[in-house]
Amino acid sequence: MPSWLASFRKCRQKRGALNNPGPFRVALLGIGNPDNGDDAAGGAAIRALSPLLEGQDHVLTLDTGLAPENFTGPVRRFRPDLVLLIDAAQMDEPPGAIRWLDWTETDGLAASTHTLSPYLLGEYLSRELGCAVAVLGIQPADNTPGEPLSPAVEAAVATLAADLAALLAE
Repeated sequence: MPSWLASFRKCRQKRGALNNPGPFRVALLGIGNPDNGDDAAGGAAIRALSPLLEGQDHVLTLDTGLAPENFTGPVRRFRPDLVLLIDAAQMDEPPGAIRWLDWTETDGLAASTHTLSPYLLGEYLSRELGCAVAVLGIQPADNTPGEPLSPAVEAAVATLAADLAALLAE
């Protein structure tokens, strides 16, 4: 089992230990530039996930592009237990590798191409909403403007979507 799946389950169990009623509410935010190769991984993951999650009212999916901070209103109204930011991240891993990162771990991550870094967004969401925040980082192979997703990242997005959809259906 990939370690990011175990981290998700651990996060969900922690909430269950607090005896919170109702389903585990998850907001999924796909972040990235759709015109810069593998930087589009976050949005691609959301587009792959959305049809798999139809009818699941405990999940919110948003393709936020370059400005995830512009979507804090819908996230706030949704009242999630977990906000999961899905983004390409330079982690010195093989292309297509997926890692669960606590938002506090993203401070030193390679410079972001977004208007607000995942670290600052995570800090804001954690403080304002009182929920858990994590980043699912996907190691890019190529962020060349005008290029499509690399095969490694395309495969990672498909795997992430299938695994996450199955996990959210549990």
